[in-house]
Formats: sequence, structure tokens, C-alpha cells
Amino acid sequence: MKVSLIVLTYNWPAALDRVLASVVAQTRLPDEVVVADDGSGEPTRAVIERWAATCPCPLRHVWQEDMGFRAARCRNRGIAASRGDYVILIDGDMLLHPAFVADHLMLAERGFFLQGGRLKATAAETARLLAGRRPVFAPWLAADFHAFDGTNRHYAFHAPLLARWKARQRRGGRVMSCNMSFWRDDLLRVNGFDERMEGYGAEDRELAARLGNAGVRRRQLKWAALAVHLEHASRAQPDVDDMSLPNNRLFRDTVEQHITRCERGIDAHLAEFARAASAE
Repeated sequence: MKVSLIVLTYNWPAALDRVLASVVAQTRLPDEVVVADDGSGEPTRAVIERWAATCPCPLRHVWQEDMGFRAARCRNRGIAASRGDYVILIDGDMLLHPAFVADHLMLAERGFFLQGGRLKATAAETARLLAGRRPVFAPWLAADFHAFDGTNRHYAFHAPLLARWKARQRRGGRVMSCNMSFWRDDLLRVNGFDERMEGYGAEDRELAARLGNAGVRRRQLKWAALAVHLEHASRAQPDVDDMSLPNNRLFRDTVEQHITRCERGIDAHLAEFARAASAE
């Protein structure tokens, strides 16, 4: 099957450069890379054009105007522009283990989507990685292993046999769109991310809830699809579960009303990218 790797980015070209370096080093290259850009400036475009000239697979840039945090719409545009049967989502601050893509494909199965984690590098380790050094995928990595949204130390190495066993367990792990994968037709069936969700938070959990309501189950990736997250200031709210936040209220509605398809989603962008594909 053909796999599309979609990289969400916003105005951190130095990080994106290192991410794309880890992409071209994959043991199983994606069939295409789509950089979904939430309104970055010219330095980011220059990084993408430089890598596109040498990338061993097609690399395309899908840009939208900077009108605040619109990750849901940006990812939808990346998915709409993709042409693979299977879609892997990462963020532009995730340095990938060489078997990252291969691991997602190893565990891909109809009726499921996959949820991976992230090894949260310290500030000092982030500086080392941005200087061009290689990431360490091991329990002694300089990382915050106690972060609520990070991978635990005992999962910080590559072990495919353990990963296969873990993926069969019922728990799906914390939902984070920085490391997820799906069959593209499942995403189209639920209409992708809900574009009413602007600002930080909950758009990934809400999508996972709709997929679950539609019968697509979640499997966790441990000891596989490893990625090091570069440290940076977060735009997360102090309490990500605060139900007064508009995105969390939409998420709650999806859960309580068993919603499977959002109204404002990926279908708004399909015709645009179908025309672009036919013009090539």
C-alpha cells in the first residue's frame, strides 16, 4: 500500500529541517511527504524547497494563511492533498526513529487506527539535536520521562516483538495527533478533523472519539514508532480538561451524542486538491 506522511508545521524552520532529515533516513520511506503549514513565513518555505530538491520521495507544501492556531483545518488540507492509502500524522517538532514509518505499517490493520507517543527531550538535548546531532532512542535519553504527555522510560527503545504484543491490548494510550496513523478512507468517512475547533487542544481527542463511534478502534504503539519531541514553549491551557473551553465542549458533545461525522471537515478541501492532481 502507499503511505502518506503528513507533517504539521508552524514557523520553526530549524526544527522542521531536522524532522525532514529524519524522514529521508527512514528504512521504509513514505511514498510521499506533505508538509501541512499553518501559515509559516518564507524561512519555512525555503527549508521545504531545499529538501524537496533532494528528497527520495515526493515532498509537497500545503500552506494556509496564518489566522491563529488552526491545526484541525491545516491537517485536513494535508490529508486532502495526500494520495496514499494510509496516512501517518506527525508534528514538525518530532525527530523520527529510522523504523518509524515501517513500524506504523507493520501494525496497520483494517478496523483500527494507531496511537504512538513521544520522547520529550530536555532543553539541553533539544539544543544538541537542533545543532545537527543524532537523537538517542534509549532509556538514557536526556528526556522528561515524568511528563503526563510523554513516553515512559521503559518504552524508550525499539522492540518490534514487544510492540506487536502491546498493540493487542485494549488500552489505546493518550490521544496525541503528533504521532497517529489511519486508513485514509476511515478519515474520509468521519470527515477528518472538526474545523470548528480552533485554538489549542482537543481536536485530536474529538477525532478519535468519532472514529470510535464509527467502529474504528484505537491501538497503542509502545516500543515502536519512536520519536523525540523537541522542547519548546507550549500553547496548552493550564487545565487541558477544562470543560469551559469551547473545544472541550465540542468533544463532550461528540462523546455524549455518539457523533460519527463532523459537518465542517475535510470534504471542504477535496475538490481543490483533486484539481491540482489532475493538472499535474
